[in-house]
Amino acid sequence: MHSGLELTLLLLGCAVLGVVVFRSLQLPPMLGYLAVGVLIGPHALALAEDSPTTHALGEFGVVFLMFSIGLEFSLGQLRSMRRIVFGLGLAQVVSTIAAAMGIGLLAAWFLPGIPLGWQAAFALGGALAMSSTAIVVKLLTERLELESEHGRRIVGILLFQDLAVVPLLIMIPALARDPEDMAITLGVEALKAALVLALLLFFGQKLMGRWFTIVAKRRSQELFMLNLLLVTLGAAWITEQAGLSLALGAFVAGMLISETPYKHQVEEDIKPFRDVLLGLFFITIGMLLDLRMVIEHWWLVLLLLALPVLLKFGLIALLARAFGASLGTAMRTGLALAQAGEFSFVLLNHASGSKLVDPFVMQLVLASMVLSMLLAPFIIANMDRIAMKLAANEWMTQSLQLTQLATRTMKTQNHVVIAGFGRSGQSLATLLKEEALPWHALDLDPERVQEARAAGATVSYGDAARRESLIAAGIHRASALVITFADTRQALKVLHLVHELAPNLPVIVRSHDDGDMDVLKAAGATEVVPEALESSLMLASHALVTLGVPLRRVVHRVQAARDDRYATLRGYFHGASDSGATLEPGHVRLHSVRLHAQAGSIGRSLAELGLDGIAAEVTALRRGGADVEPGPGVVLAAGDVVVVRGDGEAVSRAEDRLL
Repeated sequence: MHSGLELTLLLLGCAVLGVVVFRSLQLPPMLGYLAVGVLIGPHALALAEDSPTTHALGEFGVVFLMFSIGLEFSLGQLRSMRRIVFGLGLAQVVSTIAAAMGIGLLAAWFLPGIPLGWQAAFALGGALAMSSTAIVVKLLTERLELESEHGRRIVGILLFQDLAVVPLLIMIPALARDPEDMAITLGVEALKAALVLALLLFFGQKLMGRWFTIVAKRRSQELFMLNLLLVTLGAAWITEQAGLSLALGAFVAGMLISETPYKHQVEEDIKPFRDVLLGLFFITIGMLLDLRMVIEHWWLVLLLLALPVLLKFGLIALLARAFGASLGTAMRTGLALAQAGEFSFVLLNHASGSKLVDPFVMQLVLASMVLSMLLAPFIIANMDRIAMKLAANEWMTQSLQLTQLATRTMKTQNHVVIAGFGRSGQSLATLLKEEALPWHALDLDPERVQEARAAGATVSYGDAARRESLIAAGIHRASALVITFADTRQALKVLHLVHELAPNLPVIVRSHDDGDMDVLKAAGATEVVPEALESSLMLASHALVTLGVPLRRVVHRVQAARDDRYATLRGYFHGASDSGATLEPGHVRLHSVRLHAQAGSIGRSLAELGLDGIAAEVTALRRGGADVEPGPGVVLAAGDVVVVRGDGEAVSRAEDRLL
């Protein structure tokens, strides 16, 4: 038996190793936590036992997860997506539970050796209805598909699934009661939940904003964090005392705070607690899995993997089609949501604790859900290809879109192709229009495209990272291409295609900062405009004008900096909050080196040191509190402060050479 500290250290150490491995394989960390739990659990290496301490750690993870869901609960968002959320989302959850119950009853009829009542089938159906918000949203964000037609439907369904967890957490434990008293128990639980929620919402809504204002006025980060933990755990304790789940109270606390001005600060403060404790929760779930039983009954595990995935895919695709989606959009929606999710394990945990599901069935279902989540990244990565093969008219639909796009641009010559029609793209389009320069934009948000086209904008639905879309947009006749979204991965895809299709076409790329400038330039970008550097130039120009520097001189200085390709501004001094980027290869940074009395470079000139040969540059030299021009003939002296610029490796080598 481990002590509480020993168990926590074991879980944390294994979690770090698991996440490192799965991150290296470009897989979600959640799968690393599950794999670690399987390996160290009592059914494998038996390094950790299934104890109350592990359950307590896991339960706190669920508490903070539900708090985060409540924090993201937005009445405005629900109102704008009500047809998808309360129409398609509700239909998906209800139909999945109903189908699971039907299959469960049939299985109990044909396989009487497996105890599976309707209560257990309902609990398993609730778990099956959930999909992984963490995996799906992350992958869609990377693919720039959150605002696409299928992306909006996926997000709407995920939002309702998150909301559906609350009543399911109340219902599943009640189903474990005697059948004769079940209706009364469910009624009492529902009434109890309604009363507790009404009290929390009524009094909490009035008190929460005022109380957080009082705490925030003390201007203490420590006090703010303590108060946040108090509110979260206090609300969870209240619902637990009422006979409800801890997670329900945390959800309500998140809802209440979401209506205050402190929502975004709370989101940032709570994130480390949520992620760490949620990771420990997934480890405890993995510890439940008995690998020997899974290996012995591998064919059942594969069957329970294939059937639910195909069932969810089919159900969601049919429902999305019934709610007006095209066949291709419906199939992409179904493919993205076919896997199990985080809340599947939460509901399974409740079902297991209530003795609703037989341990043998639980092991099989648990294994199949873990495997479905492992498959999710590969299914989503290939969902376009799958939809094109399965949907007979999907090829025709996409061909029609490309034909319409080509028709709109066919008569246009020497135009600017704008990749992305968000705020930056629209600002650029306005300036081009004022200069009477032709342009055509591509965007993946159908609503934005529809509204912009209604207003007379020359914008079409299309993905600039697809060869066909660029050709249809007239890339061979264009005078320039501007990539307005600051996503380096997608920009590199576009640059690769442009290099093949029109290698001489000027391409201007937007980026967040100068960290990716060299990579984008090497990929063929004519100009890279880092937001951070441009904003620093604007700040400097306004500051200089305010301080009385003549406007003409300010404009000249700013223009000179731009003409110099931002050379004097490349890199910046890193701090502790820069997430280890200080030593990242290719990441330009500045570093100050003070020469002590025994430094090897004292008495030598900068030219003698040969820092250029190691890709490092001296940008400034301070001596006795004054600036010295760092020319090659300058001889260094004790006490000098040398400012070096380069990537992490170059800066480190320059510092070694100086000292």
